[in-house]
Amino acid sequence: MAFTYFFRDLQTLEMIIEHVLPVVKTRRFITIWSAGCAMGPEPYTIAIILRENMGQMIFRNVRIIATDIDISDQFGRVIQEGSYPYGDLKRIPEAIFSRYFSPDERVPGNYVIAEEIRRRVEFQRHDLLTLVPVRDHINLVVCKNVLLHFSEEERRSVLMMFYYALEGDGFLITEQTQKMPPELGERFLQVIPHAQVFRKVAS
Repeated sequence: MAFTYFFRDLQTLEMIIEHVLPVVKTRRFITIWSAGCAMGPEPYTIAIILRENMGQMIFRNVRIIATDIDISDQFGRVIQEGSYPYGDLKRIPEAIFSRYFSPDERVPGNYVIAEEIRRRVEFQRHDLLTLVPVRDHINLVVCKNVLLHFSEEERRSVLMMFYYALEGDGFLITEQTQKMPPELGERFLQVIPHAQVFRKVAS
């Protein structure tokens, strides 16, 4: 399981607001794939960031598909319940934490995410190395913490799967340490220097 927590690498994720949201906010539906989601901090962070920066009506059109190979068979339950210990949440800005989290009466020390946010995230068990995407016409793929575990050939294959799953002007965000293979430079345009934010180049 990848090491992750809420609001990890927030600087990169905030680029969703700067570069992705202006493109997708006029769409009837917005589909995001959080690949390698572990127990859900990343997709829920994305959902919260979007809710903070779009109206309630537009946010209702957001669907975040959170996937992981989930060997433990626990991720789906945790994500569905949206209940996490405070240690996983302590990096969340206080104002945002107070808006979207409340004490979980069932589990002392845990906090549960607001239903409005939970409704936007769904979990699917998925192995990226099958090279079969969860769906097509995706607006944004976020894949962090996973690609570093693959061989170079596997990384290229998975990135090409993302390419074909994205809609014509879709976006891809990867881990800062995972550079785009040079041979895929014609497939993905780096949106800004020094950040792993890419836009699909339609063929």
